[in-house]
Amino acid sequence: MTELTNKEFIQIRDYLKNTYGISLNDDKKGLVTSRLRTRLQDKGLSNYTDYFKFLTQDKTGMEAQFFINALSTNHTFFMREADHFDYLKDAALPWVEALAKDRDIRIWCAASSSGEEPYTLQIIMQEYFQMKPGWNTQLLATDISEKVLNKAVHGLYSNESLSALPAAWRVKYFKKYNDESMIATDELKRLIAFRKFNLMDEHFPFKRPFHIVFCRNVMIYFDPRTRDDLVKRFYDHMVPGGFLFIGHAESLNQTNTQFKYDRPAVYRKPS
Repeated sequence: MTELTNKEFIQIRDYLKNTYGISLNDDKKGLVTSRLRTRLQDKGLSNYTDYFKFLTQDKTGMEAQFFINALSTNHTFFMREADHFDYLKDAALPWVEALAKDRDIRIWCAASSSGEEPYTLQIIMQEYFQMKPGWNTQLLATDISEKVLNKAVHGLYSNESLSALPAAWRVKYFKKYNDESMIATDELKRLIAFRKFNLMDEHFPFKRPFHIVFCRNVMIYFDPRTRDDLVKRFYDHMVPGGFLFIGHAESLNQTNTQFKYDRPAVYRKPS
């Protein structure tokens, strides 16, 4: 099997950006090679040009799913950037409570990865609304990778990863699976709708606007134009006053967005 040429790398890099919004720097050639080499061997392909043809001509969608699973980054953990969860509880949820007379809170976790973030969000809502009956708190959690979505749906996590959560939450919202892991309760699972979704889709299919959107540590992989376009779609699908949470390593271009800065990595749509 031949090495990945510069031409082949550019072809794969451009396809990844145009289809999924993920931008790779020139120094990521080794990463592409390491993550796809075994796939070429498994498929009996001798070079990356043949693999690219196989990828783009596959009508089943299965190879596209393997491709994005291999080249996307899905690093997450419970209580990541925990100040956001405090602000959700102390500011965002009280605002929604006062606003939503129909008691229907709409939250979108737009890059749910393996589920740690949406489970944390749902637990916080359960704790907040536990003495306030009648609220519909089911949240939407999406990701482009079926691999991590399947893990999220299963809700199985190691005891070590769950140690970041308060002990009372672990007892209340998870149950023992084996000596090394715990699994989310069925009651918690049913309050999260996990769906496959590509943030690069030009039109979002949502019928009702969101009060709160979490899209953290994803846009760091997008170029400025892709990021600006995505942020505009978020803006168009949120209620006035809604909260957008992004990663602390990210920021919005205030020249190109109508969102207003609220606090580090938190922006709001003007009321």
